[in-house]
Amino acid sequence: MIERSIATQIVELIRSEGLEAGSHLPAQMLADRFRVSRSPVNEALALLHEKGVLTREKNRGFFVAKPVVDPLSDVVGLLGLGETDVITSVYFRIADDLLKGELPNEFSEQLIRNRYGLTSAQLTAVLGRIAKEGWAERKPGYGWRFSPMLTTPDSLLKSYRLRLALEPAALLEPGYHLDPKILERCRAVELHLLAGGIETTTADQLHDRGVRFHESLIEASGNNFFIDTIKRVNRVRRILSYRSMQHRERYVEHCRQHLHVLDLLERKRNDEASEALRQHLMHTLDALSRIRQILQPGAAL
Repeated sequence: MIERSIATQIVELIRSEGLEAGSHLPAQMLADRFRVSRSPVNEALALLHEKGVLTREKNRGFFVAKPVVDPLSDVVGLLGLGETDVITSVYFRIADDLLKGELPNEFSEQLIRNRYGLTSAQLTAVLGRIAKEGWAERKPGYGWRFSPMLTTPDSLLKSYRLRLALEPAALLEPGYHLDPKILERCRAVELHLLAGGIETTTADQLHDRGVRFHESLIEASGNNFFIDTIKRVNRVRRILSYRSMQHRERYVEHCRQHLHVLDLLERKRNDEASEALRQHLMHTLDALSRIRQILQPGAAL
């Protein structure tokens, strides 16, 4: 039987402990209490914020919007938490178990269904998301396999070395043009993160923000070989990126570096922008090297 979803557990915590409006719910405290990583906790907090259970304050995090007094089953049903949050929770559990070395590289749908207590619809949704993101694929005939790129010690670091070889070069392609509207959209995202979004943004959103920034820059090259390669790398590296998000303090400098690259591109100084992007990727690669122990298969989350 599947564990109760993280969002449901947070609602139950608010109810059982009689938390009043304004009570702070630190992500790390919840992760420690529920014995999970911060990634699914941040996902659940953001979901509860969307549903009005929590409020979010810039640079401070999430707080109880109002006390929960009705029976838990009534609240969960009213909020529609069940199905979506179960799928997200199981998605992260599969990712964690894979990176801990607790799942075989090749597996059957029955194994996943039984291990995580899924219905047929939940199984289809979870495997569909995993397949879409490229870290598992259906085998010809029967069964599934995880990508071997996810289970080697230096997978995320190798992906950055590939990006280091390609992304700065893309900015130097003949006819490079970054649409001003796209540039401004990228800039607005970085400014939002610097204004407090780094701590309150979910793992999915934080990863997607970085992906959209870099893919937007590469798409402006008009070179499909660059674009296709970078998109494939970004799909496969997603769950390894989640682990590195345990150290979010490094994202402040990331945002500043992204803004610097955008400023240079806006002024058509592509040579300098290419070098700034190379330095940014080198900076990220160095930061990941310092926390590489959490990227190793079998490392505790």
